[in-house]
This record gives sequence, C-alpha cells and structure tokens, in this order.
Amino acid sequence: MENKDPLSEFLALVQVDNFEEKYSKDITGNKYFGMPLSSIIACENRLKGTDGRSIAYFSMEYGLATSFYNTFSSAQELSVDNKMPENTIFSNYRLADYFFDIKLDKILDLPIYSGGLGVLAGDTAKTMADYKLPAVAVGILWHCGYFRQKFWFKYGQVPEKTKWDPYAYPGLIPLKNIVKIRLKGEEVNLKLWKYYVYSHKHDYAIPLVLLDADIEQNSDRIKDLTEQLYRSDNAWIKIMQRIVLGFGGVAALRELGYNIDIFHLNEGHAVFSFVEKARGLSDADVDKLKSHFVYTCHTPVEAGHDRFGQDDLKYVLEKEDFSLIQKFGTDRTGMINLTLLAMNTSSSVNAVSKNHMMVMCKQFPKYKDSIKYVTNGVHPYTWMSANFINVLKNFPKVFADIEENPMLLSKVSELKSDQDFRRQIWQAHQASKSMLCKALEKWQLKEDVFTICWARRIAAYKRPSLILYDIEKLKNIASKIGPIQLLLAGKSHPNDNLGFTFVNEMMDKVDKFSEDYDKIKIIFLENYDMYMGMALTRCVDVWLNNPLPPYEASGTSGMKAILNAVLQLTTLDGWVVEAEDKGIGKIFGYKNGVETMSNELDLHMQSDSNELYASLEELVALYYKTNNKGNADLSSRWIDMMINCIETGSYFNTYRMLDEYKRQVWRFE
Repeated sequence: MENKDPLSEFLALVQVDNFEEKYSKDITGNKYFGMPLSSIIACENRLKGTDGRSIAYFSMEYGLATSFYNTFSSAQELSVDNKMPENTIFSNYRLADYFFDIKLDKILDLPIYSGGLGVLAGDTAKTMADYKLPAVAVGILWHCGYFRQKFWFKYGQVPEKTKWDPYAYPGLIPLKNIVKIRLKGEEVNLKLWKYYVYSHKHDYAIPLVLLDADIEQNSDRIKDLTEQLYRSDNAWIKIMQRIVLGFGGVAALRELGYNIDIFHLNEGHAVFSFVEKARGLSDADVDKLKSHFVYTCHTPVEAGHDRFGQDDLKYVLEKEDFSLIQKFGTDRTGMINLTLLAMNTSSSVNAVSKNHMMVMCKQFPKYKDSIKYVTNGVHPYTWMSANFINVLKNFPKVFADIEENPMLLSKVSELKSDQDFRRQIWQAHQASKSMLCKALEKWQLKEDVFTICWARRIAAYKRPSLILYDIEKLKNIASKIGPIQLLLAGKSHPNDNLGFTFVNEMMDKVDKFSEDYDKIKIIFLENYDMYMGMALTRCVDVWLNNPLPPYEASGTSGMKAILNAVLQLTTLDGWVVEAEDKGIGKIFGYKNGVETMSNELDLHMQSDSNELYASLEELVALYYKTNNKGNADLSSRWIDMMINCIETGSYFNTYRMLDEYKRQVWRFE
C-alpha cells in the first residue's frame, strides 16, 4: 500500500470546505495552523476504525482558553473581529474609569461558551487529548457567542451581541459535510465545522465537531438557532437548540464515519441524542441502547433543569420521537423534564461533587441508589501559571515529572519546612500579582496590598454583593488593619432580572466608596471571560466564594486559584465540602442541613455577611503580618496555607476526574 504524505492523508480524512483558496497556507506539510498534523491523523483514524471503544462527549458550550493555551498560529493577519475588544472598568476611582479602558492585543477566546459548564467541558476535552483517548467532542457553532457585557452607570449591565468571524479564526475549519435532521413538518440542515483540541505536549488531538444552522438551505428562523447561546425568548427556540445538539450531533457522528460506543451527555441539553439513536428500535433494543449513554448533571438549581410543556414538544417532534420522550421524561406535573429523560435513558448518572450527589438524591429520591458522583476538576496546564511550574521544576527530587503528572502536587508537603521553597512560592505569587497591578496601573493597584476577588456568573444563589452588604464594616476593616483591593467580575444572563438587579446594586455600592480610595479600591471588571479568569485566579491573594449552600453543584474557579497558591474565603458548598479540612483558607457562613434543602430565595445575607467580615478581618490581619511593606515573614501560617492550596490542587484537577470517569462511568479497563 502506498504511503501517503501527512497532508494528503489529512485531506482524505477531513473534507475541508474551500481548502485551496482559504486554508492551504495554514494546513500544509505536517502542520495544522502551526501544530503537528500527525496528531490529528492518529485520532481521526482511531475514531473511524472498529477497534476499541470511542467516546462522544456532548456539551452545549465549550470554553477552551484559546487566547492563552494551545493558541494556533496563522499565515494570515488576525482579523479585527477575532481580537479581544476593549473593556471598560467601573470603580470607585471614576476619573480613571472615564479616561482609560483595558485593551489586550490578544485573540478572542473561541466564543462558544458562557461560563463554568463550558470551561469544564473544554478542560475535559483537553484532558482527553492529554490521555490520548479515542474521543470526539460535539457542540454548536454560536455565531454571536453568549453576549458581550457593557457597563452603563445607573443602567447596570447592557448586553451586546458578540461579533466574530469563524471563517478567519485560526484552527477552526468548515467542512463540506452537511447533515439533515428530521422534524415534524420541516427539515433542518446543519453545516459541520471542526476545531482540534490538542494535548499539552501536542502529540495528540481530538476533534471538536460544531453544528451550524446558518446556511442558505434553511429558513431565517432556522438560521437563527445557532446565532446566540442560551436564547430563552420562547420555548420553541430552547427546544430547537437542544434538538440541534442532540439530533444533529448524532447525525454528524454518523456522517463523519465515527464508530462511537459511549455517548456522554454533559448536562441534559444533549439528551435528544438518545431519541435519535432510538428511532426504529424495539422496546428491548431501546433498553439495550441505555448501556451506551451516560449523563452528568451539573445543577441543583431549579431553573437549571429544562422543563417543557408536552404541546410545545408535540409541535416540533414526530409522533415516534415524542412518544419515547413522553415515556421516559414526564414528571409528576405532566411536564417533560430533560433531567428525568436523561436519567431514565442512561446507564450511569453522576453528580459533580459529593455534596451535589446528596442534593440530587434529595431532589430525585427515586434515583438515589443509582446516582454516583465524580467531582469536577480543572486542567492544570491551562490554569497553573508558568511562575509556579518553574518553581516546582527547581525541586526535581520532589517534582521530577511535574509536566507529565499533576498528581505530584500532593508531594508539596515534603517541602513545607524548606525555607528556599517557601521563599520561591511567595516570590512567584508576587511576580504574578505584579503583572495584575501593571495591567491596572491607572487604577493605582499595589503589589503589597491585600487583594481579594469575587468573579463568576452573577446569579442570586451566588450572592455576588455579599461582601458589599455592609459598606461601613468593610471600610472599618480597611481603616483599622490595612488597605484592601477588591476585584469583582461576572455576567448575569440577559433575561435574569434578579441577576441584573445584583449588578445595579453592586455598582451603586461601589460608587459610595469614592472618598475612600486610599483605604479601599474596588474595581468591577467588564465582560468577564476566560483570559480575565486566568489572570485573576493567578494573581490575587484571596479568592472569595460565597454561594448559598447547597446550590453550588461544584464550582471550579476556586480550583484554579488553589493551583496558584491563592487562599480561599468560602462558604461550605460544592467542591469545598471535600476540602473542608485541608487548611486552604477560611470557611464561613450558613451550612445546609443533611435532610432538607434550604430555600433558594432565603439568601441569609445579614448573618453570612457578618461572618464574612469576621473571617475577612482575620485574613487581612494575617496578610499584613506576613507581608510587611514587601518584607515577607517566611514562617507565617499564610505561607503554610499557600502550600496547602497547592497540595489540594493535586486532587481537584481533570486528570483525577478522568481517571474516575474511566473507571466508574465509561468502564474502561
């Protein structure tokens, strides 16, 4: 058999649309936008082969950190539409807000994610590539992303559409392949795209297949389905977006010739994939099909469980498809619940933390014997700063293989009494922090001032304004002990009126600190994204996490922070329950009972803010005892906690997470 050169073999495996005119300068020889082409070929051949068991991982969103991790190169100049836009800042130093913006000459993160669920999916895909698994990720090409957040004082958050150019985004390629999905009264045509997710060492790559309805074969209303992530204007749009992912994803895998054994549903959004696979099967074969489906639930919040009226689904679906959904997905009120549908059609159901499993068992008592948990993690080589990796490499007897095995972080305790190590991790943290201060120098941030951050999706149960609840108490801590720098960031869903109210409230509170800028600097960053998340989790002193227990299923931002020795100030919820005794900071606030769920709307703001301020005061005092105007006390308990954070990061990462999925969920040997 004649040996093909890598480019010819790639083009035989992947039908790139408009290759010669548009992409031949970036896919050439053995290079794919600067990365090895052979890594793609290896995975494509495995997925199309018949040996082994392949995994299709479905998610509505993917956050891949493409602006700073495994960034592709291109022979063409980066399109203006694909560059990060300027972001404004809202602070209690309004003069700087008026004159200055934050501008980064960086590529826009691939805008097909909204927040934590997507970042988890992206970290999972990267780790699948690191493990060289026969895997494919399936998602949707969102032409307007989620939304771009703009701040208008007195108006709060003003959402704008994201503008980007998928045809000029490095590493993203359109395919010639188009699939059709069959619905009641109409067909939907979907163009396929690919983006390859490379391993840490670039020696393997898994395909991310993206579905696109914005093509000329479709009507205008169908084209709009893949315009914006998480449209919730009406039930039809929500149903259709989930049908695109489920029906369209299965059709895409079939069209691409991938032999899939395990269909992993990251949330219930993709559960229509089971319905598509079940078409034409007998009842006995439908039951057998369940052994090929696994489901991960990510939310204990009521609004996170998709529920639709039966008439809304009947309007869209053919009779056979609706009958199956009705059989497996009808709840006690007669609504179709996609969480129930997913649990009833999967061989494995898992929560994303031990605490979340307990909550799911309360919410769905019928399923308590079948619900297990795999606690989320973060991809260490995306989120751990080069400063810290370099420190670890300076101690090869302990961390000889740290770039291959992040589990070695568990050995950091062996160096707890090593003064040189303690000095180096403090200096590494200060170096990271100085980069943040440099970026925000117009706002006069200082490296030796206590800096705390709250940054995540803005929703009621996450209580974004808790630290601003009593501004006089916050001012008093800063006056009595030492200055504070508080960074805030996050987006509220455009249709979340309560979240929108929180943004307004936070802006009003920040504005009331205008005369106290020498004691307390508060900076509210616009348009929170993955690049900003990377900078904040690496550079601040304390990461604030204050959801109302037990409504945080897992949370992962704090996991990113501990990888960089950033202390936690947190309520006892999500992943933190499993780290309660690890000495990674301060835990405060309301604790949910074992047998009952708290009221989601009773936010315990008064009592928990009091506990927050008491814990904050202790941390500020310890910080200034540790850092006396740049002179560090290396014997301080603060540095002990920094080391504890790094050690704890050896567990809360996607390597451990995928090991558990392989054993417990996918049943890989």
